[in-house]
Amino acid sequence: MDHRCLSHALAVRPFRLRPRPLAAACATALLLSSIAPGVLAQDATQPPPANDSSTQATTPAGQTPAKADKKNQKKSEDSVSQLDAVIVTGIQASIQSSQRAKENSNSIIEAISAEDIGKLPDSSIAESLSRLPGLATQRVAGRADMISIRGTSPDFTGTTLNGREQATIGENRGVEFDQYPSELISGAAVYKTPDATLIGQGLSGTVDLHTIKPLDLPKQTIALNVRGEHTTNGELNPSSGVNTWGHRASFSYIDQFFDHTLGVAVGVAQLDSPIQERQYQAWWWANNNGPDGAEGIWGAPHTPGLPEGVISQEGMQLRARSERQLRNGLMTVIEWAPGDSYHSTLDLYYSTFNQRQITNGLQWSSSPYDNVSYSDVGVTPKQPYPIVTSGVISGLKPIMQNEYNKEHDKLFSAGWNNQYDFGNGWQGTADLSYSSAKVNLHDAYLFTGLPGGATTTSAFSNHADNGYPYFTPGTDFTNPANVAFTDPDNYGYNGREEFDKQKDTIKAIRLEMSHPLGWIFSTVDFGVDYSDRKKTKTADVSFVFLNGNGNGVDAPYDHDFSTPINPSVLYNPSYIGYGGVPGIINYDVLDALRSQFYLVPRNGAGDYSRNYTIEEKVPVAYARFNIDTTLGDIPLGGNVGLQAVRTDQSSDALQTNNSGDLVGHISGGTKYNKFLPSLNLKAEIGERQYLRFGFAKTMTRGRIDDEKVASSAYVYQVLDGPQAGQVAWTGSGGNPKLKPYVAVGTDLSWEKYFGKASFLGAAVFHKNLLNYIYNKTVLDHDFSNNINDTPTLVPTSNIGSYTLPENGTGGKMDGVELSWNLEGALAAQALDGFGVQGNFSLTNSSIPVSSVSSIPGGPKTLPGLSRKVANLALYYEKYGFSVRVAERYRSAFTGEAVALFDQLGYQQVLADKQTDVQLGYAFDQGRWSGLSILLQVVNATNSPYKTVQISGLPNGTQVMRPLDFNSWGRTVMFGVNYKL
Repeated sequence: MDHRCLSHALAVRPFRLRPRPLAAACATALLLSSIAPGVLAQDATQPPPANDSSTQATTPAGQTPAKADKKNQKKSEDSVSQLDAVIVTGIQASIQSSQRAKENSNSIIEAISAEDIGKLPDSSIAESLSRLPGLATQRVAGRADMISIRGTSPDFTGTTLNGREQATIGENRGVEFDQYPSELISGAAVYKTPDATLIGQGLSGTVDLHTIKPLDLPKQTIALNVRGEHTTNGELNPSSGVNTWGHRASFSYIDQFFDHTLGVAVGVAQLDSPIQERQYQAWWWANNNGPDGAEGIWGAPHTPGLPEGVISQEGMQLRARSERQLRNGLMTVIEWAPGDSYHSTLDLYYSTFNQRQITNGLQWSSSPYDNVSYSDVGVTPKQPYPIVTSGVISGLKPIMQNEYNKEHDKLFSAGWNNQYDFGNGWQGTADLSYSSAKVNLHDAYLFTGLPGGATTTSAFSNHADNGYPYFTPGTDFTNPANVAFTDPDNYGYNGREEFDKQKDTIKAIRLEMSHPLGWIFSTVDFGVDYSDRKKTKTADVSFVFLNGNGNGVDAPYDHDFSTPINPSVLYNPSYIGYGGVPGIINYDVLDALRSQFYLVPRNGAGDYSRNYTIEEKVPVAYARFNIDTTLGDIPLGGNVGLQAVRTDQSSDALQTNNSGDLVGHISGGTKYNKFLPSLNLKAEIGERQYLRFGFAKTMTRGRIDDEKVASSAYVYQVLDGPQAGQVAWTGSGGNPKLKPYVAVGTDLSWEKYFGKASFLGAAVFHKNLLNYIYNKTVLDHDFSNNINDTPTLVPTSNIGSYTLPENGTGGKMDGVELSWNLEGALAAQALDGFGVQGNFSLTNSSIPVSSVSSIPGGPKTLPGLSRKVANLALYYEKYGFSVRVAERYRSAFTGEAVALFDQLGYQQVLADKQTDVQLGYAFDQGRWSGLSILLQVVNATNSPYKTVQISGLPNGTQVMRPLDFNSWGRTVMFGVNYKL
């Protein structure tokens, strides 16, 4: 249900400002859901209003919409009293509401609506959004999390809550949707073409989440939702505090007071969800022995026992990750409409999100530089070289790494919207908002291995393609007598601990006026918006050393020093049997850290650069002219407008030298202006048949951490070349002068609506990226603000080389989208209650490789770009029963991943497919009326997450080999929903 529903259709609110597409859609769907089926079938064929502005255009002359509503309020209230319930219920009603939103919009949008209060059609908002045409999700910990629109990075997706930009817990701008309880969200609209009044818009599109509005309902409503949750992957790390069972629960209370002029909505939701993740990663694949391998071309050591001219794996890790997510959310909305002229809404959202993660793993390197040897080698024929798929490796140094991660997030959003009718057609809006996201992260890991640098052997059996391998090591890693705390691979330390803090705040004020016009324009909306966003991050890092090892002047660090694990910190072994190894040692990382190690605070190279503050002050002025006219006999609606955006960005951060030592503070920033025109046209070319056109210039600022001024800079003496003997500056870091991504997009869409909930649509789009941001080394960087901590070296010039994110060449994207919703009854009466939903998107890109190839991790395409995205859902809903089977697919893409210690990385992700099943029954009469039961199976086919290595061999041949193979099992949820 949309937060603006029923305000006009039921006239329970005397004042209405700026009708929106979701309002008309939800009002219609909510009313239809409560009317007899025969009337529903009859009304469903009636065409909707021509466009968003039609409500204002059809009011009596000289009256504002507010006055017209007031005049008919008594009649509407009489109608309301005859309705048993006015709510969105069931799959078909949700589809109807979503389609009405899409049909009535002047922009090209997609929409989702809740099936009932506290019940979206999927297990999360991200899952529901990912099923919309042109949208895809990247799975994180097995769950849909961040959203890509039309093949672009999640950073390019703007996200708002009730029209207000949201702070984020990551270092980028992409919202992690699992932070928002689906039970407290009533719907969402995805704007693929913006208009001038859309603040916080993204380069690829904007997702606007909605909470409920209490005055949209005609009477008091109470809803309770409880679900049990179970994951099928088993308990991988015993005693970690994470098992296989969880729950979800929510409670909503909505009521109206004082003759329906004051409304209150309160919702609470809790998620306690377990995640058990089985991980495998191949470190690298290479051709080593022989004249065509690393031995013959680079002079690498010969690997005894390994045949010549074969591809072999050079390292691996098996890991068992157990994670518990505990989220508590609270939503409150107070709505007041005391008379004809004034309407006020205060909405508050608060949530805490706690994640506790235990990851235990076994790893080893088997490269030619590690003095390993092979025997009993078996190969599988492949092109361009055979693949080593079995054998025995001797001389392995096993490394066991036990990790602890705990993250505590707090999100808070507050918005106060005031609307006033000044008379004579003048209407005004004042909106104040505040959004904050706070993150506290604690990471720690410790190493164990074989005492004294001992080695072991392992038989192995690999798949020639993706899948779990099978290892049979010659050592029992579950026996504490065989394992010790040590430095198993000469890292120079025994572990690491980090405490991160991050705070992101957005303060905003918006003022808007609206007035009727003449000629082809129904109204004009114009206003200003000012926002101040500030993100601060600190990282406190310490390296961990064993007690008694290197902690004194006369006791230098010893790589082979080892200590037995204190029995008091031991748990039952971790399970990694899916990779053949029965198990590995499992212990309490924090207890061991405090009792057997000491800490040396040291940020080291790259860590200080994650301490920074970035602020963006953004005033926006805009005007939108709403079109309401005819082109011959064709009704034509839409809008044309302009945004003028001023950005003042600044950053304060730390400067380090070549050794990673802190040498000072640094600051920088820039200011720039952008003008963003937009045009949306909507022609009704037949009965409920529309042709839409959109043209807009959009912008998105770069990743927030790319705008940081944090840098590592130092002077050095040039040893060779034309400048030999000179002292020069060099360094790397962020770019506080970074300008935004800018694109010009053109969209053309055809839509046909028919039946009760049927739809056909086809769209094409073209997006011209005027610039892109990529890492670049510039030779004329000014180091005047940097501190030279080497007085003995005086730089010849303050100009030197610097590697930083930089604006560069853009590119183009083109795509086509097909979508459909079809009711079975249209084909045959026997299929009444059945339906099918689907969509397919094809996106091509001509982004230059040079624009992104130098990003760390090496993506060769736009992160998040899947050329093909498809969704298919079959459903049945009748006599209280409901069944839905849904599958989503996206082709291979370069995905953004957060590596250890919250740092950004990229992976080449293979095609991903997930199937979900939902079964339900709703009691609509008798003593159980209002009760519904629900069974959901998420990832019913246990679809894994797979990545690959695509690289060149020494002889120039390119190969693709599997890297990651991770599985999360199935998630089964069963619960009840009860509504009064």
